[in-house]
This record gives sequence, structure tokens and C-alpha cells, in this order.
Amino acid sequence: MFSILASIDPIAFALGPIEVRWYGVIIAAGIVIAFLVGQREMVKRGLHPDFLTDLLIWAVPLAIVGARIYYVMFEWENYKDNPAEVFAIWNGGIAIHGALIASVIVAYIFTKRRNTPFLKVADILAPSILIGQAVGRWGNFINQEAHGGEVSRSFLENLAIPDWIINQMYIDGVYYHPTFLYESLWSLVGIIILLLLRRVNLVRGEMFFFYMIWYSVGRFFIEGMRTDSLYVIGELRAAQLVSVAAIVIGVAFIVYRRVKLKNPPHYLDK
Repeated sequence: MFSILASIDPIAFALGPIEVRWYGVIIAAGIVIAFLVGQREMVKRGLHPDFLTDLLIWAVPLAIVGARIYYVMFEWENYKDNPAEVFAIWNGGIAIHGALIASVIVAYIFTKRRNTPFLKVADILAPSILIGQAVGRWGNFINQEAHGGEVSRSFLENLAIPDWIINQMYIDGVYYHPTFLYESLWSLVGIIILLLLRRVNLVRGEMFFFYMIWYSVGRFFIEGMRTDSLYVIGELRAAQLVSVAAIVIGVAFIVYRRVKLKNPPHYLDK
């Protein structure tokens, strides 16, 4: 028999009646780390030190709103009879694609108002976005959510996954695919590649489009393992549909800009 540890307490600490959950702590940590990495690169690329701070003041809260709207759209059957629950975000129910879409819209509007090229900022922040995603997925680990289908303990051990992760994937008597881990590791590899690509001095926009393609390829396959997917119609998973669209858009933009633009700006250009 295997010794099974108790699941990790999702509550990090309490301030009187207010419970602070590890999920929120981890998401906040991901944002801080992503900010520090992005801030340093922005200053190197000639942007004002306060640029990213000003952007995040708008992007972070609106990303949360976008994540909630996206989730509720696909789960409306569960909310239509009790619309007040739409605002009960503390009960769970946000989607990363909604946050990403909202963030891109906010960043586009913000950069236009600051007379700064959107793709320049998007390229700089591409590794930071993946950092936030790689770290943030560990909030799902704490909550024992966003996991895949049923597997055996021996299957997980053969993947050389540490016991403390395997034990947390033991839920109600069953072991599950740690899809949060697969996505976090996929994002980590993407971060390394993006940081190396900075030295290549790609055409402006290609760092961001590579991020779109890389994340979407991984998410497409990982989503197929998950048991909590949002669905568009029947068995068509929303995240897989969005991933395919992002891959097509990313590839199309790279090809278009390479073929059509003469002397396009590059990543290292001021």
C-alpha cells in the first residue's frame, strides 16, 4: 500500500474572517515575477520605467473580468436561473483564454493612447505572459482542479513525477493526470526559447506570434486530456477551437509580415 499524504490546505492564511487562498497567492506571485522580468526588458528597449506599471493597473483587473465573462458564456446554463452567481467569482470559474483576450485588447488600446507600437510591447511581454501562466498553473495544483483523466499511480511514477505531486493528484480515491504540470512545463520550455529568440532580433511581432503558436499547440493537446473543459457545441472544446485559431493567426501574421513588409522593424530596434 502507498502512503497517501493529506491534500494541501488551499487556504494559505486567514486575516480574521478573511481567508487568503494559495490560488490567489500563487497567481499574484506569477504576476510579480512576470512584471519584474518584463519591466527590466522594457527599460532596456527604451520605454519609460512606469509604462508597464500603468499598463498593469488596467490590464490585471480587466483580465479577471474577461476571464469570468469567457467562463460564464460557456456555462450560461448554470447561471441563467441565478444571474447573481455570475459575480461570485470566489466560487470558482475563470478561463485563461478570456484573460488573455481581454489583456490583448487592453494593451492594444493602452499602447495606442501612449503612441507606442503595440507589437513592440507585445514582443517584450511575451516571455512574461508565459511566466505568469507557468507559475499560475500551480494554483490549480493546490485546488486539485484542471486535471486530466484517471490514471494509475504507477503511470505517474514512471513519468518521474515527485511523490508530493502524485499525492496531490489523488482525489476521492483516484489518481489523475496532472495536466497543470504538463502545461506549466510546456510554458517553461517556451520561456527559455523566447529568451533565446531575443538575441536573434526577429521581425517585430514574431516573438508575440511565436508565443501564441507555442502556447496554443501545447494547450490543444493538453486540453484533450482534461475533464473540466468548456464546450462550444457537443464535444467541441472551446480551448481547442481557440488554440487552432491562435495558431492559424500567428502563422498567417508571421508569413504576411515577412512577405509583404519591406524593411520591417525588428525586436532590438528602438
